[in-house]
Amino acid sequence: MAKKKGKKAAEKQAAQASSNIVVTKVKEFTEFFDESKVEMKKVVWPTRKETISTCVAVLVVSVVIAIYLGVVDLALSKIVEAILS
Repeated sequence: MAKKKGKKAAEKQAAQASSNIVVTKVKEFTEFFDESKVEMKKVVWPTRKETISTCVAVLVVSVVIAIYLGVVDLALSKIVEAILS
């Protein structure tokens, strides 16, 4: 009899512990989202004009670097071709 009672008590404690873990995780999850809402209110979003101007700047710099690397690659390939032939 003592073993049965001990087993039942252990099972009950295990079930209670797992339910406590679930409750704790749910509380942590809701706390995370509450803090996320607060942080999102602090964000200063760029205006449409700022977004377009930075996008254009990135595109221009990308094109300039691509042209530069293309010219350097062409020059080096010509030099190697001249050396090997």
